[in-house]
Amino acid sequence: MPTDAAHERWWQTADVVFGLPFLAALALQRTVPLALPRGFLTPAFVGVGAALIGAGVTVIVLARRELARLHQPTDPGRPTSTMVTTGVFAVSRNPMYLGAACVLLGIALAFNLPWLLVFLAPALIACRTVLIAPEERYLAAKFGADYRSYAATVHRWVGHARRPRSPSP
Repeated sequence: MPTDAAHERWWQTADVVFGLPFLAALALQRTVPLALPRGFLTPAFVGVGAALIGAGVTVIVLARRELARLHQPTDPGRPTSTMVTTGVFAVSRNPMYLGAACVLLGIALAFNLPWLLVFLAPALIACRTVLIAPEERYLAAKFGADYRSYAATVHRWVGHARRPRSPSP
């Protein structure tokens, strides 16, 4: 029997899972400054960082719009009534988390914040454990075979599962 929502605690949000590592990285950067060696590559780091920030924000906005279009909450603490598999959800089961990770990576590169790179891996692990796993259990319990079929065809982060090739005659 599914619960009312995927998350029931205030800290089970992307704001906390990605925000705390961001704040910790800023605090460490201020107290123990680190810098990536850049030199002539600085414009490339800034350009790639800006592109990642732009892509991440775009994916988040598109995901939020798709959820709003289908009258579904963006807060995983609220119950969902419809499985969203269209728009950016057709290529990522977790586009908002993917977008947040891209934004953090972009900030780290564009603003030369190596501490943020250090904290990105634990943030992604926390995202998988604290956010995604409970959401997947909730959706599987609520939508059953439909969710399992969706999960089998659309990757957690980005892309489609390969379909097995049929033997050639």
